[in-house]
Amino acid sequence: MSGHSKWSQIKRQKGAADVKRGQLFSKLTLPIILAARSGGGDPEANFQLKMAVERARAADMPRENIERAIDRGTGRSGGAQIEEMLYEAIGPGGISIIIEAATDNKNRTAAAVKNTLFKFGGKLTGSGAASYLFNRMGKLLINPAEKDKDEIEMAIIDSGAEDFEEQDGMIIVYTVPNKLEKVKKTLETADIKTKEAMLSWEPKTMLVISEEAVAKKIVDLMDTLDDLEDISAVYSNFNIPVTLITNLNK
Repeated sequence: MSGHSKWSQIKRQKGAADVKRGQLFSKLTLPIILAARSGGGDPEANFQLKMAVERARAADMPRENIERAIDRGTGRSGGAQIEEMLYEAIGPGGISIIIEAATDNKNRTAAAVKNTLFKFGGKLTGSGAASYLFNRMGKLLINPAEKDKDEIEMAIIDSGAEDFEEQDGMIIVYTVPNKLEKVKKTLETADIKTKEAMLSWEPKTMLVISEEAVAKKIVDLMDTLDDLEDISAVYSNFNIPVTLITNLNK
């Protein structure tokens, strides 16, 4: 929506400097463990693991950290069992939120999520109460500065992707989840590098929040949820006017 900005855009504008290096590595480790556990420890034979490893490498995670996470996922080393959790919630202004977590202690994580939501005027909901407002999508990020933009767009169209758009200088490509690997490989065959590939929850429609006090409470809630140790991703369906972003980031 022109003149408004999604949480993902606000998050990128806030920058990686807001995330402590150790905390970032911890969050990047969990998807590696889960992917290795479900599909094996070979990234070339396990696309989910390959995506998780690529994200870790892009953040300069040391190789030994990545290898330890793979070993833990495949059972070659010790450690408590990690489980995936999905929470659905309603936040300030009536926004819908999906929270992905990976945890070795479900009670601890559920309590942390519940308490954080309560602090900012939100609450957990039942399964399906928020997720019906989102589509599960594959998502690829491409830097258009690395190749002719028209050539990139033609390759995206030919790849079988569902849609694409430009945000903050990046081209974002959307696919159905089971075509993410195929679309990524097709683009790479056309010599188009993807900066990042992931599965995402994309809102079907956006809820515009124009009241600054509510918008600030939402951004603070999303920041706090995102900072929780066991949380791997947070999604919401709110948009705010770009004129508010500077004030909210102070």
